[in-house]
Amino acid sequence: MLYHKTYFLEPKADWVVFVHGAGGSSAVWFKQLKAFRIHFNVLLIDLRGHGKSVNLSESTQHSNYSFELIAKDIIEVLDHLKIAEAHFIGVSLGTLIIRQLGDMIGSRMRTMILVGAITHFNLKSRFWVGLGRMFKNVLPYMWLYRLFAFVIMPAKNHAESRNVFVKEAQKLCQREFLRWYKLTGQLSSLFIKFQVHLPIPTLYVMGEQDYMFLDPIKKMIKDVQSAALLVVAECGHVVNIEKAQVFNDEVIEYLLSYKNKSLIFSTKPL
Repeated sequence: MLYHKTYFLEPKADWVVFVHGAGGSSAVWFKQLKAFRIHFNVLLIDLRGHGKSVNLSESTQHSNYSFELIAKDIIEVLDHLKIAEAHFIGVSLGTLIIRQLGDMIGSRMRTMILVGAITHFNLKSRFWVGLGRMFKNVLPYMWLYRLFAFVIMPAKNHAESRNVFVKEAQKLCQREFLRWYKLTGQLSSLFIKFQVHLPIPTLYVMGEQDYMFLDPIKKMIKDVQSAALLVVAECGHVVNIEKAQVFNDEVIEYLLSYKNKSLIFSTKPL
């Protein structure tokens, strides 16, 4: 079973499940924990091969990963803890895992909070992913990871986010990195899933400087009543780290009163 940690507030409190992205760990939510524990029961999970989930038994290892397999890992934790329903918050590739969970256990999802959501690859992102496929078996994985981190988060104010993800990625091994990188071959079919909107209240939280992924979100949710978009000013891909106070305040407000949220809104820079 995946490594996980719970922070229990009270039986009547809603559960919030945090899902990190590829190369990260539950440590990427360090700026959220204190604020969210005031209102919710919190579940942190390290995905297979990440953080403290690096030592799964051989019987649970697979040479080829899939988004369905990774989602099943999370469902196993939910069932073990007897969590019937929860809000799910994911960042970057974690947003795709949450979307997969929506197909599998949508009735157990109260809301989806998708931070730095990846729903489409533009020409630039396809180029870099293709380049990574060419050299993933030749170059040390940390070279590629640092390159991708800089491409996605290039500005000076993105440095903290880059450093956190690079630090966590160093806990991976080359073999584990390759297993996760193969998931890029499944992204096209998952992007198609994103075009079919689930009847689950969804908040997209995007930085206005997330040049690779923001515009597709704006177009995709334009006429979707169950989805809202929060665009955070002067911020890049990883809003929960770069603008933690804005993220915490806005997302907690959404979770406490999500049925009354408007479709699109923005925030002022801190």
